[in-house]
Amino acid sequence: MTNEELIEKFERENITLAPLGKRALAYLIDELLVSLLFIFIYMDQIPPNATTEETITIINSLVLYVMVLKVIYQTFFVWMYGATLGRIAMKIRVISLSDLEKPSFPLSLSRASFRIISESLFYLGFAWAMLNPKRETWHDKVAH
Repeated sequence: MTNEELIEKFERENITLAPLGKRALAYLIDELLVSLLFIFIYMDQIPPNATTEETITIINSLVLYVMVLKVIYQTFFVWMYGATLGRIAMKIRVISLSDLEKPSFPLSLSRASFRIISESLFYLGFAWAMLNPKRETWHDKVAH
């Protein structure tokens, strides 16, 4: 679908793209929520008398769990509600370009998984949205 066709489809359905500022704030809300959930789940892994270095080592050993938690969080909320809690707070929805409805489970899962890859590559997939007229990140492009 070309940019012109997409713009025409959005205008016909009265859909506007969320500004980058609102998307960034939704992202920060989601990151805060996932971080708090991570702390709640794994706080008992860090002994109270651990040094800073020991704490950093323990947290680094749990980074894979953080990634899995993010994928589960993103997949579940986008699949079930068409938005994460941060996006809900900012009144932003994630839609599938094919039917303008919330993404299916496979699309939500691929989007969430590729989002982790994008974050791991110095957030280049997010920077891409600033240069893209449709404001699509890499994970948006992958999931259509």
